[in-house]
Amino acid sequence: MEYLHTMVRIRDIEESLDFYCNKMEMVEIFRKESESGRFTLIFLAGKDDEVAARTNKIPTLELTYNWPDENGETEEYKGGRNFGHLAYRVDNIYETCQRLMDAGVIINRPPRDGHMAFVKSPDGISFELLQRGEHLEPAEPWASMDNIGSW
Repeated sequence: MEYLHTMVRIRDIEESLDFYCNKMEMVEIFRKESESGRFTLIFLAGKDDEVAARTNKIPTLELTYNWPDENGETEEYKGGRNFGHLAYRVDNIYETCQRLMDAGVIINRPPRDGHMAFVKSPDGISFELLQRGEHLEPAEPWASMDNIGSW
């Protein structure tokens, strides 16, 4: 398993980048916007880690900005809701999820797409598991499993 990133949700991109980049001296590595998902992801690294982060050799910090809803409202994050998840890359998402399930871990978001799953620690910390390389072909029982709880 390879540690990829830690995700935190932000309410204001400019204010957050002022803090992370200008004050904490981090650098933006890359940005992804999803029109259909209505979010922006901004990946950061420490200025001394920029080269390694750009070549995926070290973990990054993912800032997630969820766009305002149809009323122009953004979610107010309380009680640690702004902390999102830890992300790890695994060699085989199906084998990893099966091993975890066999050990009594609930698969909150099954890897229906052969690419991504979520589980939680006993303390409720979300872990995103991502398939290394190409997505695996959808397979049962994962393809038809429902989400359980939150992730």
